[in-house]
Amino acid sequence: MKTQARQFAARVEHLKSQGLFLDPKRGAVTVRAYAADWLERRLVGENTHRNYDSFLRLHLVPQLGRKTLAGVERADIDRFVAALGAKLSASTVHDRMTLVRSLFQAAVDERRIPRSPVDGAKLPRVGTGAVDEDAIPTREEIDLIARHIGPYYRLSVYLQAGAGLRVSEALAFATQCRRGGVLRVREQVRRTAHRADCSDRFGPLKHRTPGAYRDVPLPAFLEREIDAHLRCWGATPVGDRDVLFARRGAAAGTMPTATTYGPDFRRAVRAAGLLGRDRAPRYTPHTLRHFFASTALAHGVPLHEVSRWLGHTSIKTTADSYGHLVPTVWERCRQALEQALGPVPTAARATAPAVAHRTARPLDRCWTRSPELGFAQVTSVVPT
Repeated sequence: MKTQARQFAARVEHLKSQGLFLDPKRGAVTVRAYAADWLERRLVGENTHRNYDSFLRLHLVPQLGRKTLAGVERADIDRFVAALGAKLSASTVHDRMTLVRSLFQAAVDERRIPRSPVDGAKLPRVGTGAVDEDAIPTREEIDLIARHIGPYYRLSVYLQAGAGLRVSEALAFATQCRRGGVLRVREQVRRTAHRADCSDRFGPLKHRTPGAYRDVPLPAFLEREIDAHLRCWGATPVGDRDVLFARRGAAAGTMPTATTYGPDFRRAVRAAGLLGRDRAPRYTPHTLRHFFASTALAHGVPLHEVSRWLGHTSIKTTADSYGHLVPTVWERCRQALEQALGPVPTAARATAPAVAHRTARPLDRCWTRSPELGFAQVTSVVPT
């Protein structure tokens, strides 16, 4: 026993000298306690902090909160992922597990645990995320929604469909956003902007730091819609902004949010008769952004420009969602394959240079056209 104790002490000293020793006490903290401390040290926006806190409280802590960091094993993570998959979509599980992976990686970096139990965990498969063409409203359907949503919110429909704004960005629209043929999108309404006790009704754009902005082309029709709204309703000062969609009456001074705006939009879609097979509204505010993106791409606007105007963090997001809607790419592919595999013109065959005869082996085969069998058939080449 003494020999084993000396050997263990020698290994510990060796690890210390190599900077590889982990104090077991540092991994003895519970996941609940560590998660709370980890979240408080994150430099994230208010909305992101709220989302993280909600996920940790509702999902991570109930399942893993009592375990110590060192006690969490890969099997625990697999069970946790399975539990998430029963409640959330596959894409949401991937998004939330990014948070969990960051948490445990921080514990590794702080030398609390030797390795992350999340590494190598299998997550549910996620679809391509490609937007279905049938989920994109037509011009006529957009006009119907704008007509039925009511005069005050009519402009919000065209800000989303004509400039690609997110609903929270459209509701935060102010006169200061107009900049001579360009919309400068700088803020969005906060989730609690409809409450009287909300101290700051506007926050930074999604995935952006405070002060960041993006410029979007302002078409002439949208200029006319903005002018018509201002003539009818004017602008309302809220803080240092003259906003166009401030709430009125008893709620004056507050702002509509994506949550409070949702029922108005759904009623408009229902009133317009745009219902699916299950009699549910066929479109959401987000589908108006699909119209903006698909229309721009269909008219040859480069994908990277559309990505920037939509405010995506990566062009991959735009390509995965809308890349299949670029008609010029499909046409170029059709032309290339036609030139490569299509029939050779008679004049070209007559002037083609002679090709040296190749001695064929008994098993050689070639592809030839066949009107009876369709595109091609395989025929054996008999050696001479």
